[in-house]
Amino acid sequence: MTISADQITITNINQLNVDGYYTYADYLTWQFEEMVELIKGKLFKMSPAPNLNHQIVSSNLIDIISVYFSGKTCKWLHAPFDVRFPTKDGKATDTVVQPDICVVCDLKKLDKQGCKGAPDLVIEILSPGNTQKEMNDKFRLYEGAGVKEYWLVHPEDTWLVIYHLGGENKYICSKHFTPSDGIIQSTLFHDLNVDLQKVFDLLELDKD
Repeated sequence: MTISADQITITNINQLNVDGYYTYADYLTWQFEEMVELIKGKLFKMSPAPNLNHQIVSSNLIDIISVYFSGKTCKWLHAPFDVRFPTKDGKATDTVVQPDICVVCDLKKLDKQGCKGAPDLVIEILSPGNTQKEMNDKFRLYEGAGVKEYWLVHPEDTWLVIYHLGGENKYICSKHFTPSDGIIQSTLFHDLNVDLQKVFDLLELDKD
């Protein structure tokens, strides 16, 4: 079922059909506060406000990324920031996601609405609300769109995996890096060193 933008004004996410098909044009008309993503027209509700560990890991990574890319041509950006993936057959764009952090080196892809096309690097930080289907769909999306490097980070279990495009444009997976691995390197930006001790420098909070 497709609900076009000119049929009804969407002011509540519950007005949407979770099994429906939507485009980026529809997405731009929605007038509710909840954050959503579209993957090939399929609606995905984003998790509620990220928990503390998610935010700390995100801040730690941004500290590292911002220092590395300072003065460089490539631009780093963080959510909320729309990344649209145009269809290859020229049909209406039906995929828009909000990676936690991304790096774009081809600045022609950037416009007032965000990024049109594949970033060079995407970093996604898992939240308890992320579903396996969502993450599988994003993996296939980033691989198929040509995102050269994709980091998947798990704050609770303190691991980071790096995928990079190899032969036949298929992702090659690193091991699960943990803080005990110390400093690791990006496969795309060879002098981008990431100290996992600093990435996973989490607060120790008493559990009620």
